[in-house]
Amino acid sequence: MTALLDATDSQMAMLADLVASLEAAEATLSSMQAARDGMLAMAGRLAIDIAREAAHPDHGDMAIRTVAAEIGAAQHLSDRTIERRMAEASWIVERFPTVWEAQGAGRISGAHARVIVEAGAHLDEAADRAAYAAEAVAIAETESPNRLRRLVRRLAEGFQARTVTERHREARKGRRVWTRDLDDGMAELGARGPAALIHGMFDRLSQMAHAVKKDNVQHEKARAAEEAGSDSHPADDRTIDQLRADLLADLLLTGTPAGHDTTDGLLGEIQARVEVSVPVMSLMDDDRKTADAAAFVHAPGDAACGISRDSLPPALLDGTTPIDITTARTLAGSAVGWDRVLTHPISGAMLAVDRYRPSEQLRRHLRARDQRCRFPGCGIAARKCDLDHNHAASTGGATTDVNLAAFCRRHHMLKHHSPWHVEQRAGGVLEWTSPTGRTYVDRPPPQNTVVFTESGRESDAADADTVPVPF
Repeated sequence: MTALLDATDSQMAMLADLVASLEAAEATLSSMQAARDGMLAMAGRLAIDIAREAAHPDHGDMAIRTVAAEIGAAQHLSDRTIERRMAEASWIVERFPTVWEAQGAGRISGAHARVIVEAGAHLDEAADRAAYAAEAVAIAETESPNRLRRLVRRLAEGFQARTVTERHREARKGRRVWTRDLDDGMAELGARGPAALIHGMFDRLSQMAHAVKKDNVQHEKARAAEEAGSDSHPADDRTIDQLRADLLADLLLTGTPAGHDTTDGLLGEIQARVEVSVPVMSLMDDDRKTADAAAFVHAPGDAACGISRDSLPPALLDGTTPIDITTARTLAGSAVGWDRVLTHPISGAMLAVDRYRPSEQLRRHLRARDQRCRFPGCGIAARKCDLDHNHAASTGGATTDVNLAAFCRRHHMLKHHSPWHVEQRAGGVLEWTSPTGRTYVDRPPPQNTVVFTESGRESDAADADTVPVPF
């Protein structure tokens, strides 16, 4: 039965009122959280001022502890918790006042504010932080926090004085593995390392787990047919998460996935996959600063582009995480093939996708255009999504890019089994209508590319290329 189609007018009106009330409540909560941050920052500043006037040799450390203990005792919270909150509040209030003000006005939530501040934490210049924050807040007003994270990371890169390569070399020194004990005889194993390697490790474990799951299903069917009427062996009902954990343990403890391999030894042949997108101009030079660097700036009015001043865009892992150009060039050089995304030299919009060895052209085009699930607020990567006809093929809908979009399985089902309705407009823009009649517009994410202004190259310059490299 299709959800909500049998709802009465009064029930739909009540739902609309609840949505509006929750929207107002969330704005009020965000405003109150910002007010609390302001008071916590003020408490931290008060402690520093007291210590400075008294010339405390510890530069205010004990004064901050004392103030935190006072607040914590009143709120029945640990003074360590209060001290941490004071530090976080001071960071956003003093270093990112634009973000704090937007949260106080209820324009963005606390989750949005944290994402913006985390992405811009490495910006040392006040002018850079202010410019970055202004653009980030504008994006946050129309995006969910999970989508915002990838956009502001790219935006912050444009204001970073040091290249990703330079910062990556330094950050690699912090790679490590750690454990944390849990209850009930359990523990956690964590790893910190280059993003391409970590994502590749997880992807290979996922492929191996799905291969085991598929092989187990086939064996269960065959065994059920052979043992009809007799006592059957217990089925392997492990989830994909459990299989990943078991395979990881086998790989680390024995060196090979012994005991979890398939009959044909398929797991040993599985290789990790990662997807990297990088402007071809960035691939051509290790240094972002090039002779033509002055031409690479924001397109007029394009706040979400993430290109600023005289910098080239970095390479992006799965369209989200910046990685150093040396790794990107190495991966590109060893790839058996790659997709070329042609973009407009002024607006940066995607024009077309081709491949040196053409295959599944339309799927590649849509994955490059959509990048993630196209339901408002969802950030599931496009390569994990279904391609769905906006207008069903059974009723004459065409199998073209103007009638297809990437939806994760959850929102694919929602589209077909609820009154949510979607229309695709020009440029891949999707217009969703909710059961209560609200309209939400979802635009394709900006491409990780280079754009030119009239003062740089001619408006009819050759299209810029961005190369997402599948491994």
